[in-house]
Amino acid sequence: MRIVIITQDDPFYLAKNLDYLFSLINNEHEVVGCVVSSVSPFGKKETFFQKAVKTAKIFGLGFFTRYTFKFIASKLNRKNNVKKVLVSRNIPEIGLADSINSHESLETIRSYKPDLLISIAGNEIFKKPLIELAPKGCLNLHTALLPKYRGLMPSFWVLHNQEKYSGVSVFFVDEGIDSGPILVQKQIDLCDLNQETLILKSKKLGMEAINEAINKINEGDFVTLENKSEEKSYFGFPTRKNVKEFLSVGAKFY
Repeated sequence: MRIVIITQDDPFYLAKNLDYLFSLINNEHEVVGCVVSSVSPFGKKETFFQKAVKTAKIFGLGFFTRYTFKFIASKLNRKNNVKKVLVSRNIPEIGLADSINSHESLETIRSYKPDLLISIAGNEIFKKPLIELAPKGCLNLHTALLPKYRGLMPSFWVLHNQEKYSGVSVFFVDEGIDSGPILVQKQIDLCDLNQETLILKSKKLGMEAINEAINKINEGDFVTLENKSEEKSYFGFPTRKNVKEFLSVGAKFY
């Protein structure tokens, strides 16, 4: 299968995990291109300064300082740079001048003749023409056990709510938010995990789940799980009050 991946230029976790995914995908399949959007940690596009100020206000100076240094270090380490990983793997970056849902963007992606689209931390809501562009469909990775914890930052909310376990879900994208039929799910025990460790575990496990989903689609004989709307929960980006609650129950960021 010909695969196009849609992601963002995350400086912390994605590059190494994408490289891991590329190492898992067997020779029957080819990643023919990758869309790399600018990073949008708050679920919408903001300037770098806006992102920095919001991070400090919500998560505190200690958190902000730690991740500022991690951000600087990532710029010096090619293994933490999504675009450099693509170069090392000879995977073309697909440049888009407009929203991924625009006619021009759709035509650009279509020119790569993908059989399957895979969104990994994509930062736009996909509309029907994009969802239906590839004949094998469009997958998305969500780092929670859907239908619970739809929305943003599930790694924060499962610890905030003192869950005993979480996991990852690979599902077929529809026009809702994290609402499509589930192809692969894998569980993670949250015992003694902080958020940073949970993110690391879930990202790596997510790559393995994506690879499993690719192989299921290729074989053509698979059953999906219903993503039941009546069992859903949805969470947005945390507030400063939510962060204080997170810390008060003994949860840790790192």
